[in-house]
Amino acid sequence: MSKRRTWGDRPDISFANTFAFDIDGVLIRGPHALPPAHRALQMLQGNNPFKKKIPFILLTNGGGVSESARAKGLSDKLGIQITPNQCVQAHTILQQQVSRYANEHVLVLGGRRDEIRQVAKLYGFNKAHTMLDVLAWNPAVWPFYELTPAERESTRPVDFSKTSVSAIFVFHDPRNWALDIQIICDVIQSNGIIGGPYGGPTKLVELVFCNPDLIWRCDFPRPRLGQGAFKEAFQAALTGKMYPHVQYGKPTETTYQFAKSVLENQIQLLYDNPESDIAGANGAGWPSVLVRTGVYDPVHGPPAHKPSHEAQDVEEAVLWAISKELER
Repeated sequence: MSKRRTWGDRPDISFANTFAFDIDGVLIRGPHALPPAHRALQMLQGNNPFKKKIPFILLTNGGGVSESARAKGLSDKLGIQITPNQCVQAHTILQQQVSRYANEHVLVLGGRRDEIRQVAKLYGFNKAHTMLDVLAWNPAVWPFYELTPAERESTRPVDFSKTSVSAIFVFHDPRNWALDIQIICDVIQSNGIIGGPYGGPTKLVELVFCNPDLIWRCDFPRPRLGQGAFKEAFQAALTGKMYPHVQYGKPTETTYQFAKSVLENQIQLLYDNPESDIAGANGAGWPSVLVRTGVYDPVHGPPAHKPSHEAQDVEEAVLWAISKELER
């Protein structure tokens, strides 16, 4: 269990510092909240034997919108007030990169139209460009796709033949793999100038991925390919060589250290994906609870990484954690 802290003005009541929840498969599935989620969060709001609010954050490999938008959407679905500083998305950690790239030209990937550009601007990236900007500049970059009117409206005019790209940030799952992989290869092989001559590397363009998950879960009965699969496809396209890159997202240690800094304390963890969530929690030395409403399916055998406990859903998991604390 994590280090204990006394809550409020009652020194006789202590509780493990806080909880970190995954979102998809634990609190929601697709656009719908899972029924136990509201009851579980109500317990953390004070409906528990301690009659105390228990701090929590939402730590997810998802993203694509601002933390404010994520908090509002979750609040509406779950019927619980969620604040932006409780939402740690896959790309939230990129706020740490702003000091290096605030006024550098960077490409940002993921989401629809220029939604990710807007998130990047909120973080402080002042010269963020999308793959759609590149296609609008020169349609021959990828002649097999024509921009829709809405996509064209979202673009910004840039002459990429005279614009040196310093970094590429894959904020969220790309929507057009072929276009995005082609442009990433162009940038890297042309030392940052799209359409420039291929040659030996004179400039290392930083490449950052925010989510290593090969698959994720939505309303469809089978998992879908995720950003991790996109990364593998890109690396295979780049002459089969592994291009150096930075990897964030669960289960990377950097992401868990970032979450720890957000909480400023060790946390009690509930997640649904044994490959990323439980592996990362175990690596960070955090207690973990594997819930069976997400990617993990017990019919395929035991989880690859053993959690501290298994539960049918998030409500049962919270009850287990509270009961363990009561036993103290």
